[in-house]
Amino acid sequence: MKTDQLFQHYLKEAETDFSGWDFSHVTETGRLASGMLSWSYGSMAKTLMAESTSMLDMGTGGGELLSKLQPFPPRVCATEGYKPNFPIAKGRLEPFGVKVVEVEPDNQLRFPDKHFDLIINKHEEYEPSEVRRVLQDGGTFLTQQVGWSDCQDINRLLGAPVNEEYAHWNLEFAHKQLEGHGFKVLLSKQEFPVQRFYDIGALIYYLKAIPWQVVDFSVEDYVDLLFELHLKIKRAGYLDIKQDRFVLRAVGI
Repeated sequence: MKTDQLFQHYLKEAETDFSGWDFSHVTETGRLASGMLSWSYGSMAKTLMAESTSMLDMGTGGGELLSKLQPFPPRVCATEGYKPNFPIAKGRLEPFGVKVVEVEPDNQLRFPDKHFDLIINKHEEYEPSEVRRVLQDGGTFLTQQVGWSDCQDINRLLGAPVNEEYAHWNLEFAHKQLEGHGFKVLLSKQEFPVQRFYDIGALIYYLKAIPWQVVDFSVEDYVDLLFELHLKIKRAGYLDIKQDRFVLRAVGI
């Protein structure tokens, strides 16, 4: 291990700072790639935004995605509950007239009843009753979610425990939950694309950016198993990990 200079290089690179939800350090360099879905959350959001007058983006992260979905409806708000992301989102979105609101917990919405005709949500926790409360009758809720089984191959390969708290979180549960809180579901779909890591540094970067995948992850604690994966990637050229994604589009009734 000590004589593998490439592995040591990736361990050193893992010290790279991470902010917002910007994975460009590994995605735009082609070191991490995700398989295709049969739907586009961004395209669906753009279409709905064209007919909206007041919208909310839940869990905007650092505002990376929302900032690219312009032009905006006349009134646009965004929420963020992760404190390090909040100032990043404000700095990126407020120049475009977006009101960015910090929320805690992040599924509680500090807005009046029936305040929006469109609510979008990508990979953010939500409480259906809260979403329905601030959504106008006939308004649309669009969400793409990460299912519980997402990337559990990583945990298995590292011998790390899987968080059983969210074992129920899948398309069927979320669909029924929305129907039980005043929504009519118009689109309901789940798929399992592959996420491909082309070097161990990209995997380490991902695990540091997504701290809930392997709780309390540190390179030091997993260095031997990371080295084994590094050798596996060198032999095969990549490491494939199964993702879990589902999308729901619903209207308030």
